[in-house]
Amino acid sequence: MSDDVRDAGLLAMISSILGGNKRAAESVAPPPLIEVPPPTAPTNGFELVEPAPDTPPAKLENNSENNSEDAPDATPAAAKPVEPPAKIATTPDGKQLLPAEAIADLVLGELRKLENFPATGASVTVYGYRHWNAMITFAPFSTTFRDATRFRQAMPDIVFKLRRFVELEI
Repeated sequence: MSDDVRDAGLLAMISSILGGNKRAAESVAPPPLIEVPPPTAPTNGFELVEPAPDTPPAKLENNSENNSEDAPDATPAAAKPVEPPAKIATTPDGKQLLPAEAIADLVLGELRKLENFPATGASVTVYGYRHWNAMITFAPFSTTFRDATRFRQAMPDIVFKLRRFVELEI
C-alpha cells in the first residue's frame, strides 16, 4: 500500500471521527493504480529473459521530446544547487553531538545485529542529559519473552559503548 493511499485513508478516518468537512474528505481520492507488468524470471541464473511483447517499453524522463520549450516547469537536474553536508557537531572530548532520535536509531541498529531481533515492533527511547540512557519497548507478539529479556540485558552494554562516542544534543 502506498503512502498516499494510506494518508488518504487516515485523513478520511480522522475527518469522520471529528465530524470535519465531508467535502474535503471526498475530494481526497487515492491515486490511480498503475499497471505493472508481471516479472519474468530466467529459467536459470545466467539467462537473460526479454520482457513479454505485450508490455509497453519504459519511457525515460529525460527524452529530448519531453524537454521541449513548451514545458516551462521542466528544469534540468544540474541547475539545482548542491548543498554541502551538514557539519557534525562535536564536544571538546571528540564525541559527536546527536539528537535523541539519531541515538535511538544507532541503538536500534546495534540491536538488529542480534540474533532473532524482530524486524518490526521494537522501539528505542533515549532519555537523560549528560549520562543519557535508552529504553526498549516491544509491541505485543513481536518477540518472545525470553528474547525480549535477552535484548534488554544487551542494552546496557550497547549504551555504554555508544556513550564513548556519542553525546546527547539538547
